[in-house]
Amino acid sequence: MDFIRSLLAETWTASLAGDAALLDAVALTGSAAVLPSTFAVTAVATAAIAAATLAAAEHLATRAGVDIPGVMVDTVHAAASVLSERALRIDGRQDTALDPLAGDYRTVDGWVRLHTNYPWHRSAALQALGCAATREAVTTAIAAARAEEVESAVVGRNGCAAAMRDAATWFAHGQGRAVAALPLVGTEVFGSAGPRHDGAPASPMTGVRVLDLTRVIAGPVASKVMAAYGAEVLRIDPPGFDDVPVLVADTTVGKRAAALDLSTTAGRDALLRLVADADVVVHGYRPGALSTLGLSDEILAGARPGLVIGRISAWGRSGPWQQRRGFDSLVQMAGGIAEEGMRSAGARRPTPLPCQLLDHASGWLLAAGLTRALTARNGDGHGRRVTVTLARTARWLQDLPRVGDPAVTAPTADDQEALTEEHPSALGVVRL
Repeated sequence: MDFIRSLLAETWTASLAGDAALLDAVALTGSAAVLPSTFAVTAVATAAIAAATLAAAEHLATRAGVDIPGVMVDTVHAAASVLSERALRIDGRQDTALDPLAGDYRTVDGWVRLHTNYPWHRSAALQALGCAATREAVTTAIAAARAEEVESAVVGRNGCAAAMRDAATWFAHGQGRAVAALPLVGTEVFGSAGPRHDGAPASPMTGVRVLDLTRVIAGPVASKVMAAYGAEVLRIDPPGFDDVPVLVADTTVGKRAAALDLSTTAGRDALLRLVADADVVVHGYRPGALSTLGLSDEILAGARPGLVIGRISAWGRSGPWQQRRGFDSLVQMAGGIAEEGMRSAGARRPTPLPCQLLDHASGWLLAAGLTRALTARNGDGHGRRVTVTLARTARWLQDLPRVGDPAVTAPTADDQEALTEEHPSALGVVRL
């Protein structure tokens, strides 16, 4: 546990600018390795979760004017958290977020991964490949091509793909270099001063209002964490947007939801009215996308003095891939994690991490950064902008010693049952 504690200390003080003295409030329990991997997966998951939990405890203490409460994080519980979508059951059934065409394909010179879980990404891949919508047809079309050619063709159609690279190749890549220059959690004072939260709250985030404009896992995890600590979270989706049911069930717990068409004047005006009454806006739009709609960070901050803005992306907001769509599995593939996993396991195909760690850890880190920004705002009144990038979280993991244990058995859904509970929902009875 000494390694996890030192990792937490570095994350808290260096990446989140937290007071080192507050680390004494944290107790870590459990086994040092719970998730099977040579990478420090258990350590990163536990450190990210502990950092966000400590930030919540600090926020509560500073608002209430009391000593910081104790924080306890168990590594088994942390592992259950980063495996949440796999353990989730709807009416007793395990769902999947994967489209049948999504996954890894052998090329003439290596491997490439397609992400086709949304219909428009699936369509883009099939158009680029010029083949039928069957696994066999896609396999045949890709088998005769080079991995980076497939990646370029799919991305050129606004789809999502990543050729498998080793770490050395990625670190020398233009985007790999851009990512390495980023902070793990970037925080900057942004916008003018505004009102603060005072009084003795019932929970760390009582009275905090969050607008969630994110999708899939990382961003929604950040706002889910804030909801769990008492924030009022409103998720905003485009009209008619159908997300993957298992991800809806897993990442919208404790939130309300609404639909707004931000391509219309009425939709943008409605959002700005919501922003005017919010404390935090979290978005995962690529650089320039919101500005094109007339909803730049500057305009959002102008609508609500003291606003805290959270931004999350796969590849970062600089470099040649800043406009490229990305997901956890694609970052693992392009960034060298899947290749190292394959080599270290002596496997014959790409071997990813045992969970969507980049998504989950990034979400918890973003929650930590946003919470610390709120605490700072209570002191000086100023808003802040907090930025987290999946590829930078990956580089954090890759730069750590290989202290994991690939021989441990990952917790199963049955193992995690004692940590879950059932709730009725529009999707059915959800156990999570």
